[in-house]
Amino acid sequence: MNYEHIFDEAIDRLHSEGRYRVFIDILRNKGAFPNARCFAGHNGPKPITVWCSNDYLSMGQHPKVVAAMEDALHDVGAGSGGTRNIGGNTHYHIQLEQELAGLHGKEAALIFTSGYVSNDATLSTLAKLLPGCVIFSDELNHASMIAGIRNSGCPKRVYRHNDLAHLEELLAAEDADTPKLIAFESVYSMDGDVAPVHAICDLAEKYNALTYIDEVHAVGMYGQHGGGISERDDAAHRIDLIEGTMGKAFGVMGGYVASSRKVIDCIRSYAPGFIFTTSLSPVLVAGVLASVRHLKESSVEREAQQANAASLKRHFREAGLPVMDSTTHIVPLMVGDPVRAKTISDILLAEYGVYVQPINFPTVPRGTERLRFTPGPTHTEGMMVELTDSLVEIWDRLDLELQKAA
Repeated sequence: MNYEHIFDEAIDRLHSEGRYRVFIDILRNKGAFPNARCFAGHNGPKPITVWCSNDYLSMGQHPKVVAAMEDALHDVGAGSGGTRNIGGNTHYHIQLEQELAGLHGKEAALIFTSGYVSNDATLSTLAKLLPGCVIFSDELNHASMIAGIRNSGCPKRVYRHNDLAHLEELLAAEDADTPKLIAFESVYSMDGDVAPVHAICDLAEKYNALTYIDEVHAVGMYGQHGGGISERDDAAHRIDLIEGTMGKAFGVMGGYVASSRKVIDCIRSYAPGFIFTTSLSPVLVAGVLASVRHLKESSVEREAQQANAASLKRHFREAGLPVMDSTTHIVPLMVGDPVRAKTISDILLAEYGVYVQPINFPTVPRGTERLRFTPGPTHTEGMMVELTDSLVEIWDRLDLELQKAA
């Protein structure tokens, strides 16, 4: 058996399909985001502008967050010391869980090392505790939700994206006494569209199903206090479990789930992904705590981000660039080919100092490869104009078609 040959072939397949992923070597400039320094392929650091960060509100740069992390570092040191059950539980962890529960109007919350882990651990554990459970999953759900559903071992029914008629058809086909769980996202991050939350909750009530919403691309971003789409749409009280991340709009790291005290206690007590994992460093938890508290009180960052997202969409549309319809803060630009998407990304970085990663399969379906821009509150109008002009030049250089303005 030639193991090296097998691994070579696996990597060669990615290269031949144009979807081999390259990690860019950069450092962000503290307090000056989206400005950063790129080290790859240059004689020393080159200034660049970051356009694809999930630190949507630049909270990873916020003085309150940085100060809270520095204070915690000097107060308790770097690491947590172990799992939550053995030495890794701190007052910071308890405070953050209380804050997150309050954010979503729930009795309790549980924090994990990442949003991926919180989805995987919670969905797999919850379904195993419900005898004969059937899970109903939106076809565009994140890989972490799919992993959790698969790891539960439960039968699943995949419904067409945001298709309520198809979801109801699948729900109605099951026995009335069968435990049911509907798992969906609020904001789908690759297309930038939103789930019909209340309509899904209506079906859940009609067919006696539990609801699980992934709010990772919405927490901090929507609602008066940053509680996500479920807060914005006044639906949080109708949803049984709300999952979120601390690594996107909150600007640090980690994931969590909020629910009733009983459900959280079950996950805490049964989920291997929680029980056997070293807990988040209290330094990170302190940073998240400061971020959540700030965004509960401040809408300045949300409003500036939404204004900039709308502005960038307008610039793209007026220039004839193929910006996809998006009702959220995410600005996807359709390319439709993995090689071209990578080429555009490479030119932007090398020639224009613009960093945006191509999004390829399996993150999106083949033939829908795109560039995904996430303008933040600190991107300027001048940056948007320069970016648009750069893209128009590259589109012309590569003989790509621009759309005529309506």
